[in-house]
This record gives sequence, structure tokens and C-alpha cells, in this order.
Amino acid sequence: MKMNGAEILMECMVREGVDTIFGYPGGAIMPVHDAMLKYPVHHILTRHEQGAAHAADGYARASGKVGVAVATSGPGATNLVTGIATAIMDSVPIVCITGQVAAHLIGGDAFQEVDVTGITLPITKHNYLITSADEIAQVVREAFHIARSGRPGPVLIDICKNAQLEEIEFEYPEGEFSLPGYHPPDHAPMEGLKKAIELIEAAERPVILAGHGVQMSGAMEELKMFATKTNTPVAMTLLGLGAIPASDPLSLGMMGMHGEAYANEAIQESDLLLAFGMRFDDRVTGLLSTYAPKAKKIHIEIDATEVHKNVTVDVPLMGDLKTVLSDLIPMLDEYDHEKWMTQIGEWKAETKERSIMSWHDDGKLYTAHAIRALWNATEGDSLVVTGVGQHQMWAAQYYEFEKPYKLLTSGGAGTMGYGIPAALGAWFADKESDVWLIDGDGSFQMTQAELSTLMQEGASVKIALMNNSFLGMVRQWQEFFFDKRYAATPISGPDFVKLAEAHGIPARRVTKPEEAMDAIKFAQETPGPVLIEFQVEMEEAVYPMVPAGAPLNEMLRRPIRK
Repeated sequence: MKMNGAEILMECMVREGVDTIFGYPGGAIMPVHDAMLKYPVHHILTRHEQGAAHAADGYARASGKVGVAVATSGPGATNLVTGIATAIMDSVPIVCITGQVAAHLIGGDAFQEVDVTGITLPITKHNYLITSADEIAQVVREAFHIARSGRPGPVLIDICKNAQLEEIEFEYPEGEFSLPGYHPPDHAPMEGLKKAIELIEAAERPVILAGHGVQMSGAMEELKMFATKTNTPVAMTLLGLGAIPASDPLSLGMMGMHGEAYANEAIQESDLLLAFGMRFDDRVTGLLSTYAPKAKKIHIEIDATEVHKNVTVDVPLMGDLKTVLSDLIPMLDEYDHEKWMTQIGEWKAETKERSIMSWHDDGKLYTAHAIRALWNATEGDSLVVTGVGQHQMWAAQYYEFEKPYKLLTSGGAGTMGYGIPAALGAWFADKESDVWLIDGDGSFQMTQAELSTLMQEGASVKIALMNNSFLGMVRQWQEFFFDKRYAATPISGPDFVKLAEAHGIPARRVTKPEEAMDAIKFAQETPGPVLIEFQVEMEEAVYPMVPAGAPLNEMLRRPIRK
């Protein structure tokens, strides 16, 4: 059958399970948008290509499938870059399709020509430049396989316009797909497993560090079995939250710069760290030279480049986390670390005395209180998307995640503006899901144009906008370390209620703690997107906080209320 390159692209993507595409049209990608009309896919017109990349990211995280973003050449392609960088840092499987000028024009500075494969080489798992139609089928199959396998990540396909228009005889290549030379590890060697068992048997103060890899591997049950059998507490990274229920007695909550104080204390006093699908980034470790100085370290990781990169470990176990834990658990004996758990319990009790939850009676509206009200109203069962900033950390601390795959947030890149488009993508992954976006006024304003996309698509995303009229996290650093010289952090904004209503989105404003529950109930009962603006305290800080360059346990703490 004769097909042009654009039709071949669409045929191959549909065969890969694609039914939702986020994008923005333009001259160099126009044939692909034309071909979409012949296939059972829904194209969501975002208002900016960055929104398309973040929406594809949110879709991928919420669905477990590969997200797809499409853009034209030049500025369309470069506008995807921030979203691609966000995806590579957080190991999110997306495929970005960009149009490119005709092959014979490449290198001539043609209109809207940009070397997008060169630009994105450091921030993609792999990328391709297609100059003829007969390359498309193989490249698309490779791209989706690479994006979703091993340690997932973004792949970019740049397609010249002549390749999109060229007609060739095409028959889809049936049969099992394999990519020679690309074999992500599965089982760890038995020798390594035996060494790990020796360290586990000798440990008296072990701590599991559960990262994003737990959920990406689907290893939640194995994590629970391992932790229960060995009576080992579990600290989680930001993206690991939900790997074990927050209410589980073995849960230490989030670790790191704004993690629970008792989690950080436990890590620093431990004699064995078991790192499961995490990469020891700087926000988790604090000062590397002082990190967990008494601990032996076991690292289960699928990406060889992450092993020994930041922290040298005693036993690296290369492989798929779910598979490696399944091999390891039958080899384990049961252990009782009662003394260790008692010590952690004492740290937990001391931390509870510092909680802002005891400050309900001062009449002020704090972001933490608004998030806890949301947690109560949703019974902790919503899919929560956040922007980046103080509200992100408070969401991690006060919306207690009992289930996996319930928190979507930009961790490694810390991308402001992630929230609205990612929530849009998450809703398209499951239109029956209860999606709440917790955003800050600074992060929100970066991609607020996507409110139009929410409304056009009827996406039932509920927005809890925390407005403190500051770029809050930067302001906090200026308060602590720059003598309150608030340079470039006070930020004005529109009347957010009127802004939402201008898009046709119902909205309310909350200024007092007692108004929060009624406003949240209004959002829950109103069909389609809704915005609730919470006018919160302007100069509140996120505690605890590990200052840059400080050991993990040298935290700035919220004072105990007298």
C-alpha cells in the first residue's frame, strides 16, 4: 500500500498504542497533523509547546504509557526543551516528534531551521533525524522501545518535511521487536546478592531509601515484603512518596533537604543503607563528605551510570528492581530491630511537637493547613499534581500518600510551570480520576495560558492555587541567608478568580482557614475545571531545611510552640 511518511508515522504510533497526542501545529509538521485526521487519535492543542511536553509527561506518569508531544521546527522544537529536560531528570517515557525543514535545506539557515537533535542530545535518552520516509517505521519502533524500557526517558524524532510528504510502498513490519546491542539488565548476579545478604544480616540500624524506581518498576509489594520481613524503616525521595503507605509504621516519610527530621536523623545514624531505585542526588544527601558516615551501602539500580556516581557503595546490584528484590527476598531471614525502631519513635515524637498543624488557632491561613484540608476532603485518594516551590514541599509533607502513582511533580529539574499542563495530561490518562493541582502563584503564572486548554477540552482538573505574592522558595532563602533582602521575589499577579472566570472556569477565593472546606467541596461538586485561590501567609517557611553545603542532620527546624 502506498502511504506518505506522515501516514506511516501515524500508523506506527497507533500500533504502539498511541491514542492521545499533545501538540501545536506549524509549517514543518503540517503533514503529520493532516495525517492525524485519518487515525483514531485525539490531538490536544496546548497553548505553548512547553505545555505539550509537560502534558505528555503528566500523561505518561499517570498512565504508565509513553506520552507523545508534537511540535513544528525552530521555535516550536526549542519550546519543547524544558519539558524534555524535566522528563530525563525524572525518568519519564515520552516521545517528542518535531518537524524539520526539507533535507536539502539543512545547514542553510532556512526559515525556522534549528539543529534540534544537537540541542537535545544531552537531555534525551536517544534522538533521531529522519530524512526519508523509508526510515520512519524502524525509528518509531526503536524510539518507543527505548523510551519505555530499562530506565525510561524521553526520545526525540526530528522528521524532515520531505520525509513526511514522500510516498512509498509500506507494509507494517510485524513480529517481535528487538534492538541489538541494547539490553537493560534484569537479574543481578548471585554473587552480589550473597554479599548483600551478608551486610543485611550484620546490620543493626538499617534504612531503606525508596526512590522513583520503586514505582517505575512496580516493586511496591516487594518493597513492603522486604521491609516487613527485615523490620527495616523506609525513607522515600520526593518521587518515591507512595511507594509504601504513609501510615505504615515502617514509613519514615520523605528524606532530604525538606524531608522529615527523623528520616534524616535515621539515615545519618544508620549502619546500612539499602538504596532502591534512587540516585543519591544532592537534595537527598546534603554534604556528601558527611553523608551516612557509619553506613555500609547497597544500591539496586537499573542504570549503570548512576552507580558510584555520587556515593560510592559497597554492593551494587544492577538490574530491574522488582526482579532483584524478588530474587533477594527468599534469601532473607526475619530480623527484629526493636531497639532501632524505638530510637526512631523518639525522634518522631520530638518532630511532632514542632508541627505547624498545632498552629490552627492563630487565625492565619497557612499553605500547610490548606493542603491538609484538601487531604481530609479527598480522603487522601486524589491524584495530586504540583508546580514547583514551597507549595510543592508542603504538598509532599502534608498530603499523606497512601498509594503509589498519586503524586506527579518535577523533582530533578524543579521546573516551575509544570503544574497546569501536567495535570491536563494526567486527566487525559484517566478521565475518571480525581485530579487536583496544588500550585503556587509564581509557578502558575508561567503556564497559565493552559487554562484555555483545560476549558477547551473540558478537563476536570481542580486547582488549589496557593497565593503568597512571593516567589516563595527563593524568598525563604533570602530570608535565611540574605538578611531578608527580597530581590526580585515579590510578585504581583492578576485577580486569579477573574482570570479563571475569563476562561469560563468557576472560581472562589479563600482568605480564612474556616472557609477552606466549603471551597474545596464547591470544587468537588462542580463539573469541569475549577480554581480555588488560597490567599496564604506571605512569609511562612518550609521546615525542616538542610542548608546548602550542610550535613543532612544539621537542619533548620521549626521552633517548638510555647
